[in-house]
Amino acid sequence: MNTITIATYNIHKGMSALNLKVQLFQMATALQQLSPDILFLQEVQGENSKRAESIPDFPQRPHYQELSELLAYHISYGRNAQYKYRDHGNAILSKFPITTIHNLDISVNTREQRGMLHCQIQLPHWQQPLVCLCAHLNLLEPDRKKQYQTIMQYIETQIDPHNPLILAGDFNDWRKRSHDSLGLKLDMTDVFYSLRDAPKTFPSRLPLLSLDRIFTRHLNILKAKPLKGLPWQKLSDHLPLYAIVELE
Repeated sequence: MNTITIATYNIHKGMSALNLKVQLFQMATALQQLSPDILFLQEVQGENSKRAESIPDFPQRPHYQELSELLAYHISYGRNAQYKYRDHGNAILSKFPITTIHNLDISVNTREQRGMLHCQIQLPHWQQPLVCLCAHLNLLEPDRKKQYQTIMQYIETQIDPHNPLILAGDFNDWRKRSHDSLGLKLDMTDVFYSLRDAPKTFPSRLPLLSLDRIFTRHLNILKAKPLKGLPWQKLSDHLPLYAIVELE
């Protein structure tokens, strides 16, 4: 197989947009029906003992474990933010075995604890492993500029430039600077760049801002689209992005 399907999705810690309802299991159902080969997830809840005590249907176990079992996917979790009673981070789920390489701390202040999870997936009949990077960046542009530099330095020094690569996640890039500030400098392609405009993914009920991104290297983009409408607009506060790619 040379073709794979991928999706990136900020799942808002398994809650609805206004934190009124637990939506993790509805999200799992929607993702199961979508059935991508590889999932890049942000704001994945690890532990949250306060919510587990106060909300009857809130899962007792980490959400990445729940999703891994519900979807029957391999899972890797990178903890970014840790507090007294809770933690959350990024996760990569795959139909194929995952090797976790590193969880890179890209935080630039104490208010926003951010990271980039680095995994490798060996796909059938691919000579080289697929490098998968799942990132969540800061809200402010000056912070993101620093994070672009950290990500660039990491990719340039830690990743074989010949390996196929996917970098996906919540870039909070409402100013649409990541293509020029990061993608071009690393010879990566924004899967939506050919459409001339990044799709709006936030807020999910009435998308106004383009926050989420998928970049690739050494992969051909066959299809790319945001997942609009039901059920997605009633789940997280973000819409997912979906793409079909093939090995060059």
